[in-house]
Amino acid sequence: MQTPRDWLTPETLLMLQTIDQKGSFAAAARALHLVPSALTYRVRQLEDALDVLLFDRSARQAVPTAAGRELLREAARLLDDMDAVANRVRRVATGWEAVLTVAVDGIIARNVVMDLCAQFLALASPTRLRLRYETLSGTLAALTSGQADLALGAVAVAGQAKDIHHLELGQVPFVFAVSPHHPLAALAEPLSDALLAQHRAVAVADSISRGSGLTIGLLGGQDVFTVPDMQSKLEAQLRGLGGGFLPESLARPYIQTGQLVVKQVLSVRHNASHYAWRDSPQAPAGQALRWWLAQLAQPATRQALLQPTQG
Repeated sequence: MQTPRDWLTPETLLMLQTIDQKGSFAAAARALHLVPSALTYRVRQLEDALDVLLFDRSARQAVPTAAGRELLREAARLLDDMDAVANRVRRVATGWEAVLTVAVDGIIARNVVMDLCAQFLALASPTRLRLRYETLSGTLAALTSGQADLALGAVAVAGQAKDIHHLELGQVPFVFAVSPHHPLAALAEPLSDALLAQHRAVAVADSISRGSGLTIGLLGGQDVFTVPDMQSKLEAQLRGLGGGFLPESLARPYIQTGQLVVKQVLSVRHNASHYAWRDSPQAPAGQALRWWLAQLAQPATRQALLQPTQG
């Protein structure tokens, strides 16, 4: 007698993801090169095995039920785990990872990361390269959860597992900046926390998927406009939608042209930015990761990574 384990195969999980992504059984069947009746039959067999309804078929679109959404979440995790296992096996056999995933924090200069990617791809190694953009604690969480092999711009690194290693990229100076027409622009300095709390702050959302994440530079009870990345935060503050801390190198061109005004505050912010990776005798770093670590060992590379610019 078949069990749910017999049905929860990588092919089945990919099938469910395709249905969710395409939004209908018909579109998913075309993408999977199946006739719609065959796809519908496979889904029904899986639903019978699990004794749940995975998709609501009352409308023309295939909408996941609560149980379906949970299975889709777990499917993504399981498929990532399978990729990680394949990556480790390949690394043991050849010394080169099948895939190297680099998690990049919003504080890092993306143009410099792309330059490094170009240099790596020019090696023509067998390792496929993946980038993922994160913010705050999500950057390190991507590494510790096994979803990334290298984290650039990690905020905190203390108390990690023994196979997690880290070094400092450098100190990142921040400035508190507002647009010239923002109410805070004309007030006497230094601005007190009580005064700042009366005005909206622009904050970057933490990309960690579980837990409360980090909030930096926010005051209790303060109105907050949350944006997905540092570039959006810059754009919001240029438009006077709120105030907040920005990396000095990112804000500098706009300060020089008068589009942003720097205000002195009581709490000066400097962040220590790190890079972190996984390495142990049982699972040693592969050739691709070692190449990246060799580039990061160069002071000029570390300094360039901490000079983000617009774009």
